[in-house]
Amino acid sequence: QVQLVESGGQLVQPGGSLSLSCAASGRTFSSYAFSSYSMGWFRQAPGKEREFVAAIKGNGGGTAYVDSGKGRFVISRDNAKNTVYLQMNSLEPEDTAVYYCAAGRRVITSSLSLVRAYDYWGQGTQVTVSS
Repeated sequence: QVQLVESGGQLVQPGGSLSLSCAASGRTFSSYAFSSYSMGWFRQAPGKEREFVAAIKGNGGGTAYVDSGKGRFVISRDNAKNTVYLQMNSLEPEDTAVYYCAAGRRVITSSLSLVRAYDYWGQGTQVTVSS
């Protein structure tokens, strides 16, 4: 019914850059325009809980970032392609994790960083930052 497919994860050296993509498809996105969904990026490192990275609200509502990502990460979306992107610069070993894309139909601004606020999740893409 709903598919979120992440891509772009790979091994990158510290200080490098990486761009992740998440393509959304399914009947849900044909009934409610993709543009109305808030989209988020989360990550999960081994032995740790899933944590918020960045989010972009639906209908041009703005963006939010984890403190460690401010100035390094940029989230954007192309509603014509049903796709959301995460550009990551100045990557650090601490950024190593599986990165997940999430979609939420009704996510209020104060809940953008909460896992429970999102309705749909992708399978994840591995990002490894290492020399």
